[in-house]
Amino acid sequence: MLTPLEIENKKFPTKFKGYDDVEVDTFLDQVIIDYEKLYKENADLKAIIEENKKDLEHYKSVEHTLQNTLVMAQTTAEDIKANAQTRAEQIIRDAQSEARRATEQISKEEFEIRKRTEELKRQFGVYKAKMEALLISQLELLQDDKKDEE
Repeated sequence: MLTPLEIENKKFPTKFKGYDDVEVDTFLDQVIIDYEKLYKENADLKAIIEENKKDLEHYKSVEHTLQNTLVMAQTTAEDIKANAQTRAEQIIRDAQSEARRATEQISKEEFEIRKRTEELKRQFGVYKAKMEALLISQLELLQDDKKDEE
């Protein structure tokens, strides 16, 4: 690609009946100015493209990092969920076991209370029978005393 300086320094030999030197030089001066603007604009655009390429690479890297982070977050969430599920199941098993143990304990205590109640009823029946026998014997003694007194 020609540079603006190369265009400016280019000299054409003059020949008989050639173009007007002033007109050619004026036109070339305008071409140099326009070409210089385009050359600088092209250089600026190339710099912008390079910067955009760097930015694109950076954003691709960020995207890759975000994707990895997302995958890791999903894996972590699944692990946490699985651990929570396992823990919940363990808590349920422990609670059921504790409930069975408590039920068995209450059943044993209920059995002991019923057994003790039956024993107390039996003892009360024996006591009642003894008292009745005692009262009957006392009544008989009183009646015998009454007969003797009459």
